[in-house]
Amino acid sequence: MRLILGSGSPRRKELLAQLGVVPDAILPPDIDEDPRKGELPRPYCERLAREKAEAVAAGPDDIVLCADTTVALGRRILGKPADAGEAAAFLTLLGGRRHEVITAVALRRGDRVWERVSVSTVKMKRLSDAELNAYLAGGEWQGKAGGYAIQGAAGAFIPWISGSFTGIVGLPLSETAALLSAAGYPVWRIA
Repeated sequence: MRLILGSGSPRRKELLAQLGVVPDAILPPDIDEDPRKGELPRPYCERLAREKAEAVAAGPDDIVLCADTTVALGRRILGKPADAGEAAAFLTLLGGRRHEVITAVALRRGDRVWERVSVSTVKMKRLSDAELNAYLAGGEWQGKAGGYAIQGAAGAFIPWISGSFTGIVGLPLSETAALLSAAGYPVWRIA
């Protein structure tokens, strides 16, 4: 039994390591991540995690672990910003408000797929022009849903969360450990 991480995210690999889990292979799938017309954030996130898990080539006994993280402001999906201008727009929208960070996890073994979702509420403070410009100049916003990473410099902008910190980072460990166990993967091995 091999564990394949269907993600190129170094954060997801690091979070798995906190469980003592090291993937045997890392195979990020190439799927269309554009939301469908009228698609709401949670169903969108769940669909992407499932489609990623189904897109990774694996043997019948291999376990494929995929996830998707989405930042939602009401019904609006704030994906990965295309450029610094869009990142600035996202961060300005989020400033002074609560938003949701949804991470869906899909695990596939053979034809069976297990799924879990973590939904956390995050409050971001209003950013001054100096804070916003410094954050954008640092480039940390690139490739991050909503244009920020709570585990980095943007952590200074987040006075309050309710939910799973690891879910906000990109892989909720409680849910992931439960899925791995359900699929027969020994998470808590004794060396």
